[in-house]
Amino acid sequence: MSLARTVIKTAMAPGAIGPYSQALKVGNTLYLSGQIGLSPESNEFAGPDVEAQTNQALQNIRAVLKEAGSSFKDVVKTTILLADINDFATVNKIYAQYFSEPYPARAAYECSKLPKLARIEIEAIAVLDQV
Repeated sequence: MSLARTVIKTAMAPGAIGPYSQALKVGNTLYLSGQIGLSPESNEFAGPDVEAQTNQALQNIRAVLKEAGSSFKDVVKTTILLADINDFATVNKIYAQYFSEPYPARAAYECSKLPKLARIEIEAIAVLDQV
């Protein structure tokens, strides 16, 4: 028996730039696709630097979580992809402004190229209180 899948989509975050959903809810688990620092209004980067792009990526994640009736407190796992691992400390400071203890489990990697040559991409998994 497979669980129903619900597509989560909001205009408050950039639309998918490929064959994927912003998020899928399966049971009480929410799987969020990676978000880069694109502004949903312009579909352009919020800025050229990792600071602006990290803030925008996290704001995009917030919008998708909100559309699903969730918030950062429900996030249990994130994956951060960086164009330059030397940006890790900067990203960490910004990330800490969005998440609080108990912090989600997390992995971070340097990637040679991200979509649209982004500086950062963040994906997340959240567990919701209700099914």
